Amino acid sequence: MKKTLQIIVTFIVCLCISSCSSCSSSGRKGQASYYTHSPKREISQKNENIFSNGEKTIIKMKKVGGVYQIPVDVNGVRMSFIFDTGASSISISNTEALFLAKQGLLSKEDIKGSESFTDAIGNISQGTIIVLRTVKIGDRVLHDIDASVVNNLTAPLLFGQTAMKKFGKISIDNTKGEVTFE
Repeated sequence: MKKTLQIIVTFIVCLCISSCSSCSSSGRKGQASYYTHSPKREISQKNENIFSNGEKTIIKMKKVGGVYQIPVDVNGVRMSFIFDTGASSISISNTEALFLAKQGLLSKEDIKGSESFTDAIGNISQGTIIVLRTVKIGDRVLHDIDASVVNNLTAPLLFGQTAMKKFGKISIDNTKGEVTFE
C-alpha cells in the first residue's frame, strides 16, 4: 500500500510538471508567499547574513529546531535548507517540486528518473531525481545539480553532497555559526 501511494504521488508530481511546463510563468514567480505557512520553507529575500570577499563566501547559519539552516536560491527561489554534510544529495519535498513546476521553474525535461533512497534511520523510500538548473549560495552559482524529490509533502530541505562537492573546500565555524565556501 505504501509503495502504491508513493508511485501515485510521483506520478502526480510528474503530471503536474508536464502540465505546468506549458503554463505561463507570469505572476507571482519566485515570491515567498507560497511558503509563509511553514517555518521550514520560509523564503527570505534578505542577504545580510552573506559575506563574500571574492575568494570566500561566508554564510551565517541559522539554528532552527536543533539543526543549522542556510539560505539557498534554487532556480531563482530563496529557500532555507538544512546544511547536512551526511546527505548524499540536495533533497526537496513534493511541495517544493510542485511550487517550482507551477512557477515554470521545473519542467518535465528536468526529471531524470526515480531512485530508492535510504534515510538517516534506515528507511528505504522511492523518490524522483531531478536537475536543478541553478543553485546559488551568496555570490556562488552552481549549474545543473542533481537533486532528489522525496515523496513526502513535509520532508525537510537538505543541502547535501551533490552541491557541496562542487565547492571544493567547505569549513564550518560552530562558534560563530558560519559556513565558509572556498
